[in-house]
Amino acid sequence: MASSNSRGDDSPQRPSGQVRLVRVADDRAGQRLDNFLLGQLKGAPKSLIYKIVRSGQVRVNGGRAKAETRLEGGDEVRIPPVRLAEAGEKTPPPKGLLAAMEASIVFEDARLLAINKPSGLASHGGSGISHGAIETLRALRPRESLELVHRLDRDTSGLLIVAKKRSALTELQALMRENDADEGRGIAKRYLALLVGRMPDGVMTVDAPLHIGLRQGGERHVQVHPNGKPSLSHFRVLERRGGHSYCEVRIETGRTHQIRVHAQHIGHAVAGDDKYGDPEINKRLREQIGLKRLFLHAASLEFALDGGRAPYLLDAPLAPELMDVLDRLGS
Repeated sequence: MASSNSRGDDSPQRPSGQVRLVRVADDRAGQRLDNFLLGQLKGAPKSLIYKIVRSGQVRVNGGRAKAETRLEGGDEVRIPPVRLAEAGEKTPPPKGLLAAMEASIVFEDARLLAINKPSGLASHGGSGISHGAIETLRALRPRESLELVHRLDRDTSGLLIVAKKRSALTELQALMRENDADEGRGIAKRYLALLVGRMPDGVMTVDAPLHIGLRQGGERHVQVHPNGKPSLSHFRVLERRGGHSYCEVRIETGRTHQIRVHAQHIGHAVAGDDKYGDPEINKRLREQIGLKRLFLHAASLEFALDGGRAPYLLDAPLAPELMDVLDRLGS
């Protein structure tokens, strides 16, 4: 027998062994069915969502529906019983991931640990991702207290810093806030990026406020907007490669997707950017030179702890697949 959501709304619940009937709230009108189900079945992989929709186990107002179906307020969605890991029921990271994380460590002392995060690995788990960088590091070092100091986009490779002591975490987070408030006096951040097209010589400074919005289905999308937060980036061409520009990027603020949106704003998107770039150019780069990821790499971080008495300069070498892309592009 089907069980009904007695609250009559679409608040997510932990699925049981019974079918649930969930009424779509009015403020969810227009949301795609697949995104609605991802919100209801927390932690479920997208492949499972599409499978239960395709097989007809999910019904909208009693009828079969497609993943891209747009819901209306008041619609009744039948959600089948789905087995998900309960809170606290954790599976260990795969051995291959543990080995890759161990190999990615580029610096360590008593206070900090820095890794060269591979592209495609999230900084932390959540939204259906079981094992991000921090969860994997904690599995490697179960007796240590490890905390992320900052985050990198999942598709960006490069330096990610983890604090081993609470004092280091607190001081580094204060330096991060200083960056955002006082134009980059806290931590000097240097990235390497391949920008599409020919950038002008010299340093191009982009001073453009950024605002985070949500697209249909809850996906974050950042854009230049006068009501956004102040954001400052400096782009400098290092080399011309195959009609494109291999650049050093220094940022004085740490906004979400800052480099990617600023690069798009000046008409030279980051190569391989499937969110803010040109799909046709990305396809050509993928087919002709094998660029299958975002060409953005966090190369170095410079800062000082102990009130300025303990300087750090950390570096992460460019990922081999990006070096290969530069070689294939030629001069």
